[in-house]
Amino acid sequence: MMHRLGFCAGQLGSLRLRLAGQLLPARAMSLKVGDKLPAMELVEGPEMKKVNLQELFAGQRSILFGVPGAFTPTCSRVHLPSYVRDYDKLKAKGISQVFCLAVNDPFVMQAWSDANGAEGKVRMLSDTQAIFVEAAGLSLDLSHLLGGLRAKRFVMVIEDGVVKQLDVEPDPTKATCTLADEVLQSL
Repeated sequence: MMHRLGFCAGQLGSLRLRLAGQLLPARAMSLKVGDKLPAMELVEGPEMKKVNLQELFAGQRSILFGVPGAFTPTCSRVHLPSYVRDYDKLKAKGISQVFCLAVNDPFVMQAWSDANGAEGKVRMLSDTQAIFVEAAGLSLDLSHLLGGLRAKRFVMVIEDGVVKQLDVEPDPTKATCTLADEVLQSL
């Protein structure tokens, strides 16, 4: 398996993270290829189930892709549909699960999943306060468009909780290197 880090993104901005009441220094946990996912919690589903990233990705080969926002044009027309469409091909290449992350509430994520036929193919994760994307160095300030911090458009291939591939789009309005068919070519 080739390990790949795609730098199609510009310079990462500084970040601050409050974890267990402690303010950590800027960029304390920026993720890169070879890093283990942090033991942070995200929210899944309208029942607001808290899921720990280390536990969620342990013992499997999975994909985590991030989008700036549910129901936004590129995310809805191209990005999420590529993973729904190519789900069986990804499974055939040894991917156990596919996860989509956005800085949206879990109710919006569930509605977006329903609207795109993603149920049973793509699991939706909510980073409701942008804590993970900030810690990972994958946050994007879209206050002027979407009201605050959002996720950059990215994709990770994760094996047993370790980032093996990471690609980030240079332009958040476009999806190229983070689409399912691009990931399939690298598997």
